[in-house]
Amino acid sequence: PAFTWEVRANDRNYHVQFKKKFAFCLTKKKYAGNAIKTAKYNIFTFLPLNLYEQFHRMANVYFVFVILLQTFPEISTLPWYTLLFPLSCLLTIRGLRDLIDDVGRHQSDRNINSRPCEILSGKSFRWQKWRDICVGDIVRLHKESFVPADMLLLCSSEPSSLCYVETADIDGETNLKFRQALLVTHQELVSEESLATFDGEVTCEEPNSRMHSFTGTLEWRGETYSLDSERILLRGCKLRNTDVCYGLVIYAGFDSKIMRNCGKIKRKKTKLDRMMDRLVIIIFLVLLVTSLCLAIASGFWARMFQEKHSYLSALYKNTTPAQQAFFNFWGFTILLSIIIPMSMYITFEFIYLVNSFFINWDLEMYYAVKDIPAKARSTSLNDQLGQIEYIFSDKTGTLTQNMMSFKKCCINGTIYGTGPGHENKQPSGSGLTWSHHGEKKLDFCDATLLEAAWRDSDPVLREFLRLLALCHTVMVEEKGDQLVYQAASPDEEALVLAARNLGYVFLARTRDTITISELGKKRTYKVLAMLDFNSDRKRMSVLVRDPQGTIRLYTKGADTVILERLQRRGPNETFTEMALERFAEETLRTLCLASKEVSEVEYSKWSRRHREASVLLQDRTRELDKLYEEMEQNLQLLGATAIEDKLQDGVPETIQLLKLGNIKVWVLTGDKQETAMNIGYACKLLTDDMEILEEKEISSAPTIPSSHSEILEAYWVSNNNLSGSGEVLCSSRLSQPCPEALCHKKRAVIVSGDFLDKILHMGEVLKEKKGWLWRRLACCRATGPQEPGSLVEKAFVDLATSCQAVICCRVTPKQKALIVQLVKKHKKAITLAIGDGANDVNMIKTADIGVGISGLEGMQAVQCSDYALAQFSYLQRLLLVHGRWAYLRICKFLRYFFYKTFAGLMAQVWFAFHSGFTAQPLYEGWFLALYNIFYTSYPVLSMGLLEQDVSAKKSLEFPELYVIGQQDELFNYRVFGITLLHGVSTSLASFYIALWAFEDGIGSKVVGDYESFAVTVATSALLSVLVEIILDTKFWTVLSFLMVTASLLLFCLFSFLTQSIDAFRIAPAVFRFPEASRNALTDPYILLVVLLSLVVNTVPSLTVRLYRTITGKNTIQQNIRLKARQEPEPSVELRAHVPHGSFHRRSSYAFSHQEGYAGLITRGDSLRTGDTRRAT
Repeated sequence: PAFTWEVRANDRNYHVQFKKKFAFCLTKKKYAGNAIKTAKYNIFTFLPLNLYEQFHRMANVYFVFVILLQTFPEISTLPWYTLLFPLSCLLTIRGLRDLIDDVGRHQSDRNINSRPCEILSGKSFRWQKWRDICVGDIVRLHKESFVPADMLLLCSSEPSSLCYVETADIDGETNLKFRQALLVTHQELVSEESLATFDGEVTCEEPNSRMHSFTGTLEWRGETYSLDSERILLRGCKLRNTDVCYGLVIYAGFDSKIMRNCGKIKRKKTKLDRMMDRLVIIIFLVLLVTSLCLAIASGFWARMFQEKHSYLSALYKNTTPAQQAFFNFWGFTILLSIIIPMSMYITFEFIYLVNSFFINWDLEMYYAVKDIPAKARSTSLNDQLGQIEYIFSDKTGTLTQNMMSFKKCCINGTIYGTGPGHENKQPSGSGLTWSHHGEKKLDFCDATLLEAAWRDSDPVLREFLRLLALCHTVMVEEKGDQLVYQAASPDEEALVLAARNLGYVFLARTRDTITISELGKKRTYKVLAMLDFNSDRKRMSVLVRDPQGTIRLYTKGADTVILERLQRRGPNETFTEMALERFAEETLRTLCLASKEVSEVEYSKWSRRHREASVLLQDRTRELDKLYEEMEQNLQLLGATAIEDKLQDGVPETIQLLKLGNIKVWVLTGDKQETAMNIGYACKLLTDDMEILEEKEISSAPTIPSSHSEILEAYWVSNNNLSGSGEVLCSSRLSQPCPEALCHKKRAVIVSGDFLDKILHMGEVLKEKKGWLWRRLACCRATGPQEPGSLVEKAFVDLATSCQAVICCRVTPKQKALIVQLVKKHKKAITLAIGDGANDVNMIKTADIGVGISGLEGMQAVQCSDYALAQFSYLQRLLLVHGRWAYLRICKFLRYFFYKTFAGLMAQVWFAFHSGFTAQPLYEGWFLALYNIFYTSYPVLSMGLLEQDVSAKKSLEFPELYVIGQQDELFNYRVFGITLLHGVSTSLASFYIALWAFEDGIGSKVVGDYESFAVTVATSALLSVLVEIILDTKFWTVLSFLMVTASLLLFCLFSFLTQSIDAFRIAPAVFRFPEASRNALTDPYILLVVLLSLVVNTVPSLTVRLYRTITGKNTIQQNIRLKARQEPEPSVELRAHVPHGSFHRRSSYAFSHQEGYAGLITRGDSLRTGDTRRAT
């Protein structure tokens, strides 16, 4: 990267002078201010931008086109303003909805930008707001406050200018991380005066989205000091265990790394919305073709008529057949334009809104503990909740509660811990003198273990508890009579607290001693060495000399590394292994504890070599690791601990239900692989019979043929036409047949952020990687036009989507969004992202549906989400009940709206064949105007609001029902085609049965007139439509009944009002059908004709339904409904734990800890001597 970003401390004027181009010739400040703006609109851009977005909907463009046609009086059928009003209503409703959403974002921005902070101004610090911060400012932060911009740590109140931060909002990790200032700034910047005169210059890389890397230099007083990410505090971190720190702002506002990862707000459209846009175009083209055919026919008919009836030539002297055809074309276009009714879109919005209220009002998704209801923040995506195929979930705070508790342990062949349903009480009269140090709430309190600890008769138990109190990097402070522990990870804190509750209380530490209270007796141990934890060693040790002078090594770590370093394997060790297996089945996080006595001779030799290795300039880490390895041999096993990373309520059951509904859940987390895997097992995403594919199996060539390489080879065989050119991949090995057993094996993929980086930057990877898979992909380049990068992306997505579970760990916020983007791009699937922190915002914005959890990590995710829930478990109800119902309702609504429109209005086309192809309307103008608004819309509306195929309870009992939405079964081009044919056949029957009857001059009265004919066709079509809707309504309510009744009553009422003699007298041009309905519908023959039409239109529908029932051609829903009626109600239970598919026991080790804390303690950097705090 280019090192062109220069920051001068305390020099605002220097930064103001720099500009950069951003569009055409326009420039803006190079160094951004700290104010952020996530809202889409402002007071000036709202109207033009919102209208621009709204006219991306084809229907709106179509309506404007029709309104423009209506402005020409020669072809107009209705005044143009009668159409403009409903369109304006539609645009206003949608505009207001967007405005309300944006006002919420403005409010959120204002709250963040107005947070208080202390900025150095002149020679003193003044309280200002976050938005006032500029690059180059020096900011003072206090404990528990958020970091307002990316800053270089200059100094802090801690020894050696350490600073502890929590990055849960950025990467989801809950363990504390330490940052340390440069020695020179720590020593020199000791007062406000020295900070005010500080004039260092930082040169570093331009702003970027790489969260875990930073490279730069600080120049000050002629010296240059190198900077890395260990010196930087990122925006969004929280200051912990540090009273005060000072930082120099490097990147502000949108230049900060977290904002670079946030992504833009994207306008989300549902699958049905996009399909509707295409349908509008198709219908419009069909309408134009129909109008054109009818217009051409009208031209020929006019010429033929003029030739035949020359005595009427006076009527045609000012016009020609061609002109007539031209005007008739536009006349038919306007007449048929109501086939896409505006009322449908207004009703659409209303249905979406009410379905959103149903989500908000659902008490099953109300979290009473914190008084948080579910909230549909977006009202236009409900139907898409019924079509989700992939869920991308954050881990920390979304699946887990972010709380660790010590649950069980195994000591010397005995398992202690609370079993489900057992209530453990502290033994009365135990006389424990340490209890004043104890926790207010004991999460772990096994009476047997307490008594055993109190008796102090078991040396192994004593050593076990001593290890918990000694082998850690926890810092301790005394506040009053309470001890406050400051742990680098929640795991360590849980272990130290457990020891404290059992009488082994960690009291104090210095650079080379640890003081603990053992059952009330104070003992001080001399620390000889701390063998630090790291992710490769998977263990940490402490070498101590006890008060009697004995040297002991205490080690804790992963079972896989501790068990192979034991001196012997006896019955206790075997039993501990069985206990570990049991803990793993209960998905607890396990650690093995071991110790050994070290002789003085062995220690003195090892100590001398350790000192030599500590000062090496080259290969220091490797040499130290070798020495640690030597010391940590021939250990004696003490036991194992089991910690629970508490899941949110109902997470495993929810994931199980979603899997049964054919929804795949991917976990994307910033946490470590072990932790992510442990949670994967805990929430039943991973099971023991699954084969786990890790990066090395996916990307490198195995030296020995293994099942992994076979799996991938088999996988590539079945997908060897990836390039789309029909050529197979170039390796002959890939032509082998697919091993059957492997094809159907359950698999899970676990990858890291680094691996994803390689996939997403494939150009470089193809050069770097030498594995068999990458070579095969490289030789695909010639097989098709696709880029090799895109090919590898597709290969990875295809492999991942063929697996039952996918876990991505150590991923940045931007990578989370890119994974979602990859699945959307290559699978064309509907995706949902769920998270609770700022690190999930980009993913939530990128997915088709974004769900925010109102959790512990602030409200950033909720502010950017489409739906807000309090718990992950509410997702099952949101998708399987509300989502499925919304999809069902919208699909039925569309189907029947189109059906009733075609059924009622296609008769206009048939009438043209009998009216000389003139664009004369068949129906009365009022019937046309009111047909879609009053006569037929209410039953369809009630269906769109309340329709259910099965109850909420059954929806959750049979998650398989959800598949219908994923497969677009209820509304697609085939369904639309059938609806069109159904509507056309209804209109044909209604029209031609009436025409046939009228041609015979039926009736006792004189009803052979045009008005009576129109009324007969209209009534036949209307009743046919209502009966069809009645037949297909599955869920009858009082409202459904009222809506159908209201439609009929309104038809009678408006027919009476618009066809009264009085109205005709007042405005004969407007009310053209005086007494037409009364005249026609009081004639029994006409009523029989209407009944005949009704029977002819209804019998086919009934026949199809009957045929399907007899032949068993039911839909999935019908089959499940039948099954539900026949069987007693089954409950959805988690499947029993699957027996292990391999001979190897699965390790459930997980430990969220950062390397480096042991070094801080042994150097004394993190320990206070007297009062070393800076004056603030």
